[in-house]
Amino acid sequence: MTMSLRHIKGQNCLRIRFFSNPLSPHLSGASFRNSFIRFSFTQISKISRHLAMSAKDHTLQSDIAKMKAEPDGSFKRRDSSFRNLIEKGGKYEPEKDRYHLFVSYACPWATRTLIVRKLKGLDDLIPVSVVSPHMGSDGWPFASADKYPGATDDPLYGSQHVKDLYFKADPGYDGRFTVPVLWDKKTHAVVNNESSEIIRIFNTAFNDFIPDDKKVLDFYPNDLRPKIDELNDFIYPGINNGVYRTGFATTQEAYSKAVKEVFESLDKVEKILEGNEYLLGDKLTEADIRLWVTIIRFDPVYVGHFKCNIKTIRDGYPNIDKWARKLYWTNSAFKDSTNFDHIKTHYYWSHTSINPTRIVPVGPEPNIRPL
Repeated sequence: MTMSLRHIKGQNCLRIRFFSNPLSPHLSGASFRNSFIRFSFTQISKISRHLAMSAKDHTLQSDIAKMKAEPDGSFKRRDSSFRNLIEKGGKYEPEKDRYHLFVSYACPWATRTLIVRKLKGLDDLIPVSVVSPHMGSDGWPFASADKYPGATDDPLYGSQHVKDLYFKADPGYDGRFTVPVLWDKKTHAVVNNESSEIIRIFNTAFNDFIPDDKKVLDFYPNDLRPKIDELNDFIYPGINNGVYRTGFATTQEAYSKAVKEVFESLDKVEKILEGNEYLLGDKLTEADIRLWVTIIRFDPVYVGHFKCNIKTIRDGYPNIDKWARKLYWTNSAFKDSTNFDHIKTHYYWSHTSINPTRIVPVGPEPNIRPL
């Protein structure tokens, strides 16, 4: 099929003529006029952008196997793109039945949001949809695309993949298709996809809608913020992201540097937890939540898959191990937000640059030891 364009004199539009027969350009009169479809310049621009987006290779945004390392072989994580808040008087007001959370049980960043959502009693206020752990060339799939046990459909739009949500919010989006995604059903937009900010939104934004016993829970209290920030400032680069910098390193030098920093940071945490129930004494804070999601994955995944194998948590860090097990076995928000099958399947199946056979190890047994 080919086409011809004609500008309509005196009007801000074009007429586009489509024809598949090579003799079609020789039509005249009414037949010629009726073969045109009229489009405004605005419509033409939208069509052009849509065609350009359709032709773009989106697997560079969705396929982790195509992720590029830095020139020195190190891994650098891109910043999240959507950084809005939910607050009174703002663009996104705290409301019932307005927001939806999209997560993966496999993802430590998404697990942060599930834990705080549960701790704050937001289950009925913020519904959740869970993707399959099989993150392939199209990114995170919903159950409609991959019926993995525990995965769900997208109840809002019937999306096949998380990337569909990103393009619905922004057709020109060029970042990675990550979870968690905090979605606004009213404006059909991504409110925020940065887990560290979502957990703070959940911490206070919906206090007017929850019981008093949940409202008083504050995991980022004013008096402890400097100490929490200080902990986060070394735990995130050294441990949370440190295991990824280790696992995705593509040179020996980058790997050796990253793995050393991981275990130096773990050594520091081990000393902090000596004689303490939590990182800041007897008070559970967001610093514990942010650290815990990495520690719970350490022995089942990061020791083998990411080569963080200088020590295991269970045999090398008794204080961290006790702290992690206590949170898992005594606080349902932590246990219910953890799915070891999704965790192990995702890492070993999805990261083909590291594990091309996609064989998922059986061990360790058990995934977490009892108290």
